[in-house]
Formats: sequence, C-alpha cells, structure tokens
Amino acid sequence: MAAMNLVVSAGVQYSCLKPGNGFSISKPKGYKLGPQAALVEAGPRADGLPVALQVSRGDLAAELQAEARAMARAANASVYSPELLAKKYGSRPVQAVKRTLEILVALGSFGTKLLLDQRNDTLDRNKRQRAIELRSIFTRLGPTFVKLGQGLSTRPDLCPPEYLEELAELQDALPTFPDADAFSCIETELGMPIESIFSSISASPIAAASLGQVYKAKLKYSGQTVAVKVQRPGIEEAIGLDFYLIRGLGFLINKYVDFITSDVVALIDEFARRVYQELNYVQEGQNAKKFKTLYADKEDILVPDIYWNYTSGKVLTMEWVNGVKLNQQAAIESQGLKVIDLVTTGIQCSLRQLLEHGYFHADPHPGNLLATPEGKLAFLDFGMMSETPEDARSAIIGHVVHMVNRDYEAMARDYYALDFLATNVDVSPIVPALRDFFDDALNYTVSELNFKTLVDGLGNVLYQYPFNVPAYYALILRSLTVLEGLALYADPNFKVLAASYPYFAKRLLTDPNPYLRDALVELLFKDGRFRWNRLEDLLIEGRKDRDFSAKDALQPVLKLLLAPDGEELRTLTIKEAVRVTEAVILGSVADTYNSAPSFVQTLLINGNGNGNGALAMNSADLEAMMELRNQVFRIWGLLSSSENFDPALLQPILQVLQQPEGRSLGGRVVSGITQRLAARLLQQLLRTPTVPASSL
Repeated sequence: MAAMNLVVSAGVQYSCLKPGNGFSISKPKGYKLGPQAALVEAGPRADGLPVALQVSRGDLAAELQAEARAMARAANASVYSPELLAKKYGSRPVQAVKRTLEILVALGSFGTKLLLDQRNDTLDRNKRQRAIELRSIFTRLGPTFVKLGQGLSTRPDLCPPEYLEELAELQDALPTFPDADAFSCIETELGMPIESIFSSISASPIAAASLGQVYKAKLKYSGQTVAVKVQRPGIEEAIGLDFYLIRGLGFLINKYVDFITSDVVALIDEFARRVYQELNYVQEGQNAKKFKTLYADKEDILVPDIYWNYTSGKVLTMEWVNGVKLNQQAAIESQGLKVIDLVTTGIQCSLRQLLEHGYFHADPHPGNLLATPEGKLAFLDFGMMSETPEDARSAIIGHVVHMVNRDYEAMARDYYALDFLATNVDVSPIVPALRDFFDDALNYTVSELNFKTLVDGLGNVLYQYPFNVPAYYALILRSLTVLEGLALYADPNFKVLAASYPYFAKRLLTDPNPYLRDALVELLFKDGRFRWNRLEDLLIEGRKDRDFSAKDALQPVLKLLLAPDGEELRTLTIKEAVRVTEAVILGSVADTYNSAPSFVQTLLINGNGNGNGALAMNSADLEAMMELRNQVFRIWGLLSSSENFDPALLQPILQVLQQPEGRSLGGRVVSGITQRLAARLLQQLLRTPTVPASSL
C-alpha cells in the first residue's frame, strides 16, 4: 500500500493508506453511517490538480433565504454575559472550587519548577522543556486555556522563542472528541440524516481546533467537496466556568496589583466575548462572507464560500480549500511558490484590513493561512474578527508620519486619537521616553528596522505610563508580528516595515482623507521649505504598491491647495513654485552655456563684462539649483512612467487653474518668477568684472 498525503483547509497534512486509486474508511465506533458515507474520496486527477466544481449556488435571494434559515437555527446561541455566569456558577461552589484547585495545581506546579530553575540558574537551559510542559498543561486544562495559549503563541513581547514555538503547536494537534458525537451533532443541528446531506464524509477529523474539529465531505446534491466544522460537545459549560473563575482573578489583580495599569477585568471580558462569538458558527459564516466581500477582490486572495443550507450555530459547512500552511516552506517551494511573496500578499491584505475598511482577521496563525497551488493566499477560520475605529485608522498612518519626522510631541498627542490615553492625561512626560527610544531605533533605515524590535521598544514605553492599550491595537500588533515571523523562516533579513512602507506611501499620496492630507503636508514641508527628497522617496515606494495611481496622487493635492483654508499652504507652494521654475530656467541657461563652444562662452563673458560665468552665482548655489531641477525632473519621470499614467490626467489640473482660486494662484506664481528673474538679471548686469572663466 502507498501513502497519500492530503493538504487540507485546516492547514495540516492527513496521511492515509490507499489501495489502488482510492481509499476507504471504517465507520466510527458507536455510530451507524448511511450506505453512501463509506467512501471518502476517489483518486486524484491525473494532472494532480484539484477538481474545481463550479456549482451554482442559486441567485442572491435564495442565498439570503438560506442564510436567514441558518440564523434561525442559531437563534439560541450563547452570548457572553458576566452576570449570567456569576448567577450560574455562584450557586455551584463545589464545582467552582474543584475547577479552581485543578487549575491551581496544574499552574502552581509549573510555577514552582520555574522558581527552582531560577534559583538553580537553569532557567535558560530548561526553557524548551518548560515550554513543552506548559503546552501540555494548557491542553489538559481544556479549550479556554488552549485559546489562551494560542494568544500567547503570537506575543513575542511576552514569551521567549521556545515558548512561542511550542505554544504554536496548540494551533494544530489538539485532542479530538468522538466521531459519533460529531455526526450526531450534525444531524441534530441540521435536522436531517447525515447520509441525506453528504455522499461521503471522512470517518475521523482531518483537523482539531480548540472549539471544534473539521471533517472532509462531499455534498450529495452537487458533489462539491466541503469542509465541515463541528463544535465540541459541552464546550459552553467548560469555558463558562473558566471565565467565571478567571474574571474573579481579574478583580483581585485590579485591586491589589499596582504595577498593572490596564483594567484586567475589561481585557478578560473582551477576550471572553470574542471566544463566545466563535461558538456561533453562523456568525463565523457571516464574518467570512463580509471578509470575502471586502478583500477577495484581489486575485491573489482566496476566501471560501459558506454553504448556508448546511450551517447552524454548531455546524459550519464551507468550500474546501487545497493548500499548505504558510510555515511549511519546503512544501510551498516544491510547488514553485515563494513564501516571501505570499507573506507580502498577507501584509498588503492585512494593511487593507487594518487601515482601509477596519475589519480584520484577528487570529492569523499559520493554520489559518494557506498557500494554494495557484499561488493564492487563503484565509480560514473567521471566528475571531475585530475592527479598527475609523478615527484610529488615519491616526495610525499619521503616527507613522510623525515617527518618520521624529516629531515626538505629535506622536504623544496621537495617543489621544488612538484611544490609548484619556484626554485629561498630560503627555509631556511621555515625550522624552519616546525620543530616547525612537532616536536610536530610527538610526536604522526602514529596510533595516525590525517590527518586533519596534513593538518591544514601544511596549516598554507604554508599560511605564498610564496607557490603556485597546484590544484592536494589540490584535494589529499580533497580526503583523505573526506575518513577520512567518517570513523570517524563509528570509532572516525580511522586515515587515519595509514591506509595508509602499502601502503607507501610496495612502499618503492618494488618500483624500483630510487627516492624511495634513499628514502629507507635514511630511513634505518643513521650516517653510519643500522637501523634494521626501516626495521622491514617497513616489519611489508608492509605485511599488500595485494599486498606486498617478491620477489619485495629483487631484487630492490640488483640492487641498485650493481649499478656502489653504492660504498658508498656497503661500508655501507659490514660494516653492518660484524656486523650482527659477531652477529649471537658469539650469537650462547653464546647460546651454556649458554646451556652447569655448569661443562663444568667451564672447558671452566678455560681453557682459564679468568673469564669473554666464550667471551671477557661486558654484555652491548653482550646484544646489541644478540638483533641485534634476530632482523635480526625476519626480516627474516617476509620475509619468507609472503604469496607469496618461497625459489626459493633467486635464483636471488645467480645469482647476481656470477657477478663480487657480487663476489667482497662477498669477502669483508668474509674478514671483518675474520678480526673481528680474533681480537675477539686474545682479548679473551690475556685478563687478573679473578675470574670465572658461566655464560655470
């Protein structure tokens, strides 16, 4: 017999023995399968590719009706209520004490071992062993602690690498529950025999998660291959008691532990609320639907469809996705794909989630991110989602601008908009701490700056002051840290900030949001001078983003320039336009002079009675002017060479200049240039003759 490996939607490989071209399964003990449910899958296609069945799902109305029926089946799904938990378990002291002792014994013994390691100076040597023990403890303690361990596995600011690696295994190899219970749950939830739903279903799960397990099946009506997630029996009872006890511990921490400034009970409630949301599989299906609508418009992103007719509060049926976990580099590269390309796709999608629509996948561990054979990045498991407040999205980008500018006072004020600080908190003491850290960190280039280093350093600052870090921000850090960690497996030099910078540059250059327009002006103007090098850098980076549009980069700036409250910016722009026009004209004169034959240069010098060349400028001033002109030409070249550039894009500029504000602006520029050139000419005519020079 030969072994066949299936790469499955849960991100694991399931090996089984197959006689000939297919393989069969035995029925689970205690459950009677229908006659059509014995065969799981026929052999693979000759070309080795999955069969893509394009099955009609009905029109929109039919799908909405199916979704409504699924919602009705989930009408009694539990929601997190601390009051109900307190009422329920407060009247069961024996059960609560028994579970408390179980938790204290397990974690207490682990804590004792850590203390002994510290006393015996073996803490570092035993890290791997202790990490394995902690993973085993969390697994034994059940789903609540498995979810806790999964959260810790993505927090490099809290856990050493050995613990991160071991706790990450909680994402995959979890104990399964009996298949008979799972199949019984499917029939009870969907109200029909399992053989009338599926023509085949695996006899055992192909993956187990903290709250449920996944089977591979084929729909009877269409033959479509699907993944069927079934909730663990008794899960609500287990996590309810644990959260009741953990919340009680949170009250004690808030009252007696002074060095923890965050509201621990609020954090526990937020975490518990998200876990309870994961228990409602209809809600997860709706999350997947919304995520697909917002982000699967990109051809390299795949989100599975939901089959609402076969979904309820405890059963989720979705499109099957063939793929490999993103941390399985060898398997990905064997398909001719590159992990770095997939991670970059993930980063770009994450930035869109966090900073455009604000709706993001809050649990992006490797088991939920797959590389498909076609090179797409597939997102799975939409139980835990979160949202970035609208004001915070712009504030985050502005925060990056302030960081680049080393404007630490503005950075400190950003924490109001980010909801880190109450508005009555004085931020002035925070500024020196930000300066001490970022002055050192920003000595690196963006391509050298490690995201984890930045997160750790910022975490130290946040820890010292009365910050209350919102849940959305912690989830953002986790999302980007996970992606950077995945990339580091393939490329130790990969930096998530460098991969993110093109997106930030594009948003600054093209987004009409008033906050971002102000941030762009702040970045480009300093001390009354325009920083052309910053604009050039932004264009170079922004062009790397495939959604960059030269058209979008021009029009919002004009609108800002001609706005009623834009007088200050207009004054700066007029001054800069005069300076640039002068550089272009005089630079052209200098080029013409230098390209002329030597006898012509001599005639020109003798003709105007001086020996300083054709222009009354010292070499340093002339060099600076030539560099300005060349820089402007380079910037124009970057814009005009953009893929979607069309000279017709300049038409809106001409239309704007025909408006009263535009004509006034143009007139002021022409007047300034005329005065500047007249002054240059007068200076040229009146300067003192000297010995002729052969060149400028």
